[in-house]
Amino acid sequence: MLQSILRAFLRALVTLFLAMTFTFVILRVSGDPLHSLLPIETPPEVVALMRQQWGLDQPLYIQYFSYLGHLLRGDFGTSLLNGQDALTLVLSKVPATLELMGAALILAFGAGVPFGILAARNRGGLIDRFVMALAVLMHSLPNFLIAILLIQLFAVSLRILPSGGGSTMAHLVMPVLVIGLYNAGIIARFVRSSVLEVLGQRFILAARAKRIGESALLWRHIMPNAALPLLTMLGFLVGGMIGGAAVVESVYAWPGVGRFLVSSVAQRDLNIVQTIVLLITATMVTANLMIDCLYILADPRLRHRASA
Repeated sequence: MLQSILRAFLRALVTLFLAMTFTFVILRVSGDPLHSLLPIETPPEVVALMRQQWGLDQPLYIQYFSYLGHLLRGDFGTSLLNGQDALTLVLSKVPATLELMGAALILAFGAGVPFGILAARNRGGLIDRFVMALAVLMHSLPNFLIAILLIQLFAVSLRILPSGGGSTMAHLVMPVLVIGLYNAGIIARFVRSSVLEVLGQRFILAARAKRIGESALLWRHIMPNAALPLLTMLGFLVGGMIGGAAVVESVYAWPGVGRFLVSSVAQRDLNIVQTIVLLITATMVTANLMIDCLYILADPRLRHRASA
């Protein structure tokens, strides 16, 4: 089991390194950031001085190894816009994003799991078709479209919620609805298929032959086995929610990491973008690493295989 966890940890480190390298190279080869940061009328000698000050006049491989050396010492660089520490600026946006992601995750599981179970227990019926149609609809519509429709409904027509910002709990409602309901559709479909797979197993027939109640059968036999595949999907779900947050935070002017990333990319603030990408990658890699470990601990077959 320890070897399996070590292999998963090694894959996580390699993924993090590749993401960091890819981001660094793409940001450098896509254009000179000073063209976006400085006014058009800036004298050429000032541009050359700034390029030398930020090390942008060096060959790409020298810039890369210099960045890697600073990164290993815990130095993520400074913002090209205001000279503040990049890591400090990014971490100041994290609490808002965690608040949004936590609430959206609770809504996604709170709505997706019960509706997935309901659809599975009414397989082929009207309830099943309705739930699956709703799940496909929520998963198919783009986040920005749902966000705009909610603004039109709650902020413009009904005038009961603010259209953007992040100063009160009311500002949290629409972003959470967009991200949570989108992912609830994914969870509902996945739970339905997992529950149906478990319902076809022989031990379920044996449990019913023993006249175990439907409620006890669901929570003691069906859900523990159906939840194992759900653990695998959880890592991908976290990554998808982080990616979707960039769009939703921008639409609702939510002061989180996603909106900060979009504005930093537009302004070509290289160190800020690199720090945010590293933070997001580290979060996704850590989430998947934890899911791998939990999966090994939760599934006796994997523990036995790892020990063997």
